[in-house]
Amino acid sequence: MSSRPPRRVRLAVIFGGRSAEHEVSVVSARSVLGALDADRYEVVTIGIDRDGVWHRLPALPAPGPAGALPSVGEEEGLEVALSRRPGERALVAEDGSRAEVDVVFPILHGPFGEDGTVQGLLELAGIPYVGSGVLASAVGMDKAVQKVLFAAAGLPVARHEVIHEHEWADDPAVVEARALALGLPLFVKPAALGSSVGITKVKRPGELAAAIEEAFAYGPKAVVELGLEGAREIECAVLGNDDPVASLPGEIVPAAEFYDYAAKYLAEDTRLEVPAKLPPEVVREVQRMAVAAFRAIDAAGMARVDFFYREPDGLTVNEINTIPGFTPVSMYPSMWEASGLPYPALIDRLVELALERHERERRRGRPRDLPPAP
Repeated sequence: MSSRPPRRVRLAVIFGGRSAEHEVSVVSARSVLGALDADRYEVVTIGIDRDGVWHRLPALPAPGPAGALPSVGEEEGLEVALSRRPGERALVAEDGSRAEVDVVFPILHGPFGEDGTVQGLLELAGIPYVGSGVLASAVGMDKAVQKVLFAAAGLPVARHEVIHEHEWADDPAVVEARALALGLPLFVKPAALGSSVGITKVKRPGELAAAIEEAFAYGPKAVVELGLEGAREIECAVLGNDDPVASLPGEIVPAAEFYDYAAKYLAEDTRLEVPAKLPPEVVREVQRMAVAAFRAIDAAGMARVDFFYREPDGLTVNEINTIPGFTPVSMYPSMWEASGLPYPALIDRLVELALERHERERRRGRPRDLPPAP
């Protein structure tokens, strides 16, 4: 008598979103969906449009005109929402149809997705999800806060200033003086965004004001950081929950002057060297510091930690990303591939980690007998 094949995992892949990284998210989702084993997963494809509306899609959005990156349109698919029934893990479409899910893979980059907002929604709904929880997701989105935690964990960070929009409005001259006291060149970036969106390299004092204004176009807080001239851009992938492990590191050799949005996603001559050509002792230190950064923000599941490496100064932690890119040119899956974990197996492991963490938290959250009131 033949045994019944195991039930496929119902995996909801959520992508798009309201942030400036919308298109990057869609491209990442395309890569993840292409790597999933159809015998193991039953996939529910959810795209979030730029207004924040969720759509159940029959297929991924196509690339835009002239090779533009794809985006989720308002008219696509059926609008969906999470079920409000207690104990039910389902997405309900506007026509009343329901899609049960076992676990969610949120491939959402930037605010309204990577920053703890969607994670909080899924926690309230009791649905397992890939990646870090609410706190680590929020911290991982905020470049200013994570630097505080890195420094507290003994990790080296670059000299920097955090600027709030109200400070800039009240007295821009004082803010400029603080920033320029760091030295030149400077990198000015939004505190809560990724994919190098809104980043400007400032070489001369007269360029600073426009760079700060550009950063504030994406949020009310900016980070001004001293550039480390001649530094190499090194990245390392981390995977796990309580016992995270680090991949072999990789190196970004950007086509542009620095690794901006165009160099990441549009330029064909940006090079990704995986593994990075580093001395063994530096590789070990990158891996140690990557795991330390992961633990410093209480991350789970996955993260990519970015470094600067310059001799003889050594390593500086730049930032951590709790939902790293999964596009065909993204470093996170490439570094695990070089470390012996192929893309499909990486996705499998991330789903396993999500289910493990949810089950652990579910058991912890069981009601306990309370003592009688006095």
